[in-house]
Amino acid sequence: MVQSAAPERILLTGATGAIGGRLVPGLVAGDGTGPAVRALVRDPARASLPDAVDVVRGDVFAGEGLDAALEGVDVAYYLIHAMGRGNKGDFADLDRRGAWKFGEAAERAGVRRIIYLGGLGGKKAEESHHLQSRAEVAKILAAHVPEPVHARAAMVIASDSQSFVILKHLVSRLPVMICPEWVGTRSQPIAARDVTAALLALAAVDGVPDEVQLGGAEVLTYREMMLRTADALERRRPPMVPVPFMTPRLSSLWVSLFGGVEYPLVRPLVEGLRAEMIVTAPPPAGVNDAPLGFDAAVAEAIAGD
Repeated sequence: MVQSAAPERILLTGATGAIGGRLVPGLVAGDGTGPAVRALVRDPARASLPDAVDVVRGDVFAGEGLDAALEGVDVAYYLIHAMGRGNKGDFADLDRRGAWKFGEAAERAGVRRIIYLGGLGGKKAEESHHLQSRAEVAKILAAHVPEPVHARAAMVIASDSQSFVILKHLVSRLPVMICPEWVGTRSQPIAARDVTAALLALAAVDGVPDEVQLGGAEVLTYREMMLRTADALERRRPPMVPVPFMTPRLSSLWVSLFGGVEYPLVRPLVEGLRAEMIVTAPPPAGVNDAPLGFDAAVAEAIAGD
């Protein structure tokens, strides 16, 4: 049975992002007796958050507004990633600096728990700049609070998830798919609703481990995901021609051209597709107990969640 360590005040970063935006309704739901919710945003005028959320202006990467945002907070969600923000520098360096600034401010404020959403990764995760950066951010944050929680998830299936958008576009646009070696990699994709529910639960689980692995109900290769996504879109399953000698750069260019996402964002994502993303240690009871299957998750994403 899950014990409660209910927080009194929660800080949410990334409140306007894909996962943060889905967390907000769950955090403010109820009869008003739950924890106070504060959101750190760069532009409060564009945030469109419920009145129940205390909105504070700030910027993690610039280190602005962090002390005010974290004052009185006992649990913080860190849902910030530099990749895809259009920065001209190294996204990993920016993520590193942001994590240090946030961690140090959290330590000054006496924050008890930081919940960070990263990625699962098997033996080849070290080959991915993206997955390495996620793991580094988790370690930095963990050094500053007594209860760090690194929630590690496989690909999130959501209407606005970049990985799923790429998958859907490839299936929709290509009559024949020239496939790199990574289409045979196994993963455990998870529905956006299940990630959201798990993150909400992790704010109040007593004795939660510092790493929590999250996955969906099925383990599938990317090839199987593509074929079943084609079924969900009511499209003919495209023939797949394997090209094992395709380099990561060529593979990224191919995905960018037909996947509808800019190359600078695609390259680190494609590097991570070589690593198996499978849950090897189940999460605590009450956290992701009965995740959706792939087909149900895809149906929700296509319908706009």
